[in-house]
Amino acid sequence: MAALAAFAANSLLCRLALGGNTIDPASFTSIRLLAGALTLGLLAGFRGNWAWLRAGGWGPAVALAAYAAPFSFAYLRLSAATGALILFAAVQAAMLGWAIATGERLVGRQWAGLAIAIGGLVYLLLPGVAAPPLTSAMLMAAAGAAWGWYSLAGRDAPDPLGATASNFIRALPLALLVSALTWSGQQTSTEGIVLAATSGAIASGLGYAVWYLALRHITTGSAAAAQLAVPALAAWGGVVLLEEPLTIRLIIAAALILGGVGLALSGRAGRS
Repeated sequence: MAALAAFAANSLLCRLALGGNTIDPASFTSIRLLAGALTLGLLAGFRGNWAWLRAGGWGPAVALAAYAAPFSFAYLRLSAATGALILFAAVQAAMLGWAIATGERLVGRQWAGLAIAIGGLVYLLLPGVAAPPLTSAMLMAAAGAAWGWYSLAGRDAPDPLGATASNFIRALPLALLVSALTWSGQQTSTEGIVLAATSGAIASGLGYAVWYLALRHITTGSAAAAQLAVPALAAWGGVVLLEEPLTIRLIIAAALILGGVGLALSGRAGRS
């Protein structure tokens, strides 16, 4: 539960920082990855060797950067709840899509669940007063697809913690490049830096470390199902901590997306 709360906290911290204009999204991304790299590197280094530096790869690192940067830019105009919901839907869609593309056959209820979830996402994005900005929604969907790619690339890593630390280090120059390309819009403050560092060190670094420890004791299907709680936690935090509105559209879309994904995952829960 602590790891799931940390994942939801990433949405809350990013939205708090960017919604309050305390930092620009590129700087938030760079500081987040730097803090995460330092935290994960220390945790991996405590084991007494430096072999973890070779555990990652440039492919996963590119995927990590392709997740982190759009994630930050999307939260310029998305609420914490909406962003987490779109991100989660895109991650699961990417992973299920890969499973189908590589020959996994889905049963009827899984196809039904996928259709329901897609319908919920379409409903969320339909034009209207309560619809999220389409550009921001697409950025978050791209971030989710990249995170799904990253998750698939690292699922068989013999040293998940070391690989994640190594990938954060490799992804950092890519984030810095984005910062350099958007230098004219650079904006930082002490509050923004603290929020970005907290997101990287605690919500990302420690959160991922706890998650990988938990993954040793549960199946992959159970882990995927457990992540259904992340958008709900982000929505609760957004309403309580950030005073974000909880619209009828968001409630209906969340029910459709989370229910549909849960149904689609139900046939895979026993797989490891």
